[in-house]
Amino acid sequence: MLSIPHQDQNNLTLQCAIITVSDTRTTETDKSGQLIHSYLTEAGHKIKTYIIIPDEPGEIQQQLTKITANHTDAIIINGGTGIAPRDTTYDALESLLEKTLPGFGEIFRSLSYNEIGSRAIASRAIAGVYQQTLIFSLPGSSNAVKLALEKLILPEITHLVKQIQRLPN
Repeated sequence: MLSIPHQDQNNLTLQCAIITVSDTRTTETDKSGQLIHSYLTEAGHKIKTYIIIPDEPGEIQQQLTKITANHTDAIIINGGTGIAPRDTTYDALESLLEKTLPGFGEIFRSLSYNEIGSRAIASRAIAGVYQQTLIFSLPGSSNAVKLALEKLILPEITHLVKQIQRLPN
């Protein structure tokens, strides 16, 4: 069972979306998307949307705009955060974010370094706010997803959404 160090006293069920960015994954082979789904539902949150889309910047931006217009509290994206030519998630997202959480990417890369060494520098994991929606963008690796969810996202997601929505703690 997941241990959250300073869980908010008022549990809030968040409306969440999962986007897997991949040119090859399907719902059957998307282990990272399934992992995100499992962790969020285990934490008591609802999944409003789960989609797999190709690594195309226009498609990524279009889906983000569509999902944020549908009263979603948080979106977790996985895939497309590296530096290969087809890795465009960061580029598509970075231009949309109204506020960024630089600490997320910094701490994620630090934690990743402890697990995978210097290859962590290639990660362009990012988080921020777009249209009153909290967005996290993670690498597509299941190990990276697990690390981010356990160490960063689940301990803080409710608090961050409350900050965005100005809800009392």
